[in-house]
Amino acid sequence: MRSSSKSTDLVKFKKAKPNLPIKFNPNDINNALDLVDKDLILKDRNDVKKYLPDILGRVLARIWIDKTFKENFKADPKAVLNENGVHLPDDMILEFQKPNSDRPKIIVYEKKINSNFKVRVVQLQLVMLAGR
Repeated sequence: MRSSSKSTDLVKFKKAKPNLPIKFNPNDINNALDLVDKDLILKDRNDVKKYLPDILGRVLARIWIDKTFKENFKADPKAVLNENGVHLPDDMILEFQKPNSDRPKIIVYEKKINSNFKVRVVQLQLVMLAGR
């Protein structure tokens, strides 16, 4: 047994009181489906690799529950990101693959002007995993 009263916690937190309900602010739900808090302009490949995976994770989650969003994203993914405040460089291309399956995939490619080649920058796929 330790005799020291010094805490070894990496993160300090208040212990919850038992049997108290979680407080929910109904005003928070308005922004729950937003992809970003404010407009985000991604300037280059490094920005895309740094910020877009989290945003595309939100896209995949929203696709799962919002059929209108899914259909709009399926028709024009880059336009939907723009409408939601995420602006990609002109040389980035988005492909939405397997949109009608339980495991849709979004791939972001970089394609330079006057080139037939594209390079994969980011790939995300929704995978549901259950365990017991």
